[in-house]
Amino acid sequence: MARLHGPGDIRVGDEAVPSAGAGESLVRVAAVGLCGSDLHWYDEGGIGDAQLTRPLVIGHEFAGVVVGGPFDGQLVAVDPAVPCGGCASCRRGYYNLCPAVDFAGHGTSDGALREYLAWPTAHLHPLPPGLSAADGAMLEPLGVAVHAVDLGHVHLGATVAVVGCGPIGLMLVQLARRAGATRVYAVDPLPHRQAAAEAFGARPLPSDAELGPIGLADVVFEVGGTDDALHTCLLAARPGARVVLVGIPSTDRTSFTAAMARRKGLSLVLVRRMNEVYPRAIALVAAGDVDVRSVVTDRFPLSRASEALAAAARRGGLKVIVEPDAT
Repeated sequence: MARLHGPGDIRVGDEAVPSAGAGESLVRVAAVGLCGSDLHWYDEGGIGDAQLTRPLVIGHEFAGVVVGGPFDGQLVAVDPAVPCGGCASCRRGYYNLCPAVDFAGHGTSDGALREYLAWPTAHLHPLPPGLSAADGAMLEPLGVAVHAVDLGHVHLGATVAVVGCGPIGLMLVQLARRAGATRVYAVDPLPHRQAAAEAFGARPLPSDAELGPIGLADVVFEVGGTDDALHTCLLAARPGARVVLVGIPSTDRTSFTAAMARRKGLSLVLVRRMNEVYPRAIALVAAGDVDVRSVVTDRFPLSRASEALAAAARRGGLKVIVEPDAT
């Protein structure tokens, strides 16, 4: 088990295997993806208004094999969000907006950087043949991308821009094309991520200076989490466009040029994780409509969790996976 004790301080140790309670199943964790929000916890000891109050096991993108119960022996992807089910948001179907949600690896709820965890059986999704544990771990970021496309209202024949080409940005490039966009532009300051976006069919986004006052995209996805990325989004957006903010800023504050956004009449939409999209994400990967496998570039055993987080922070590759059952 790897616990975060403070910024940059993650310690690997042995702890007792948990017991599954009523309505839960025990999962032997096989793959955990490291996310940008995990890096906020690792680098800053928190994210937004949630701060470290005790040593925390981070990690919320994961898959594993069920031990006992109705899914015994099956490889499953695990939905890390457990909403309360009874609040106004849940009753309206906005489970991702539940203020009382229990989310793995966030706040006081331990996540997946460990060998075993008990999790509600209703939030386990059996994977079809041909999908690996790493594929299953990629379903959580893919779900965020699917939810973002839903919020973006991408129409047939639309022009889409993606600003920030980490793993979620790369999946947005693929999803925008599957949703019917005829032109998808992408930009990232890291050359290898720009190249990956173009390999998935994106065109290089013109420079800020070249975009001009009218822009070119009907829908723009901001996936960088910086004010500079958002500024590029506003430039790339056509009048009346939707700008979907997916990235999480490190300072919990975002600013932009209000005059440009106002004159273009832009709609700014913020993404909160995902709603009920796991079945759709599984279907997309199983059908080969979205390639998550080539986005995984680095793998580490749990014993090297600190190295894995450092590698993810360097952003030298794309997605870093920790495999707790690897030797």
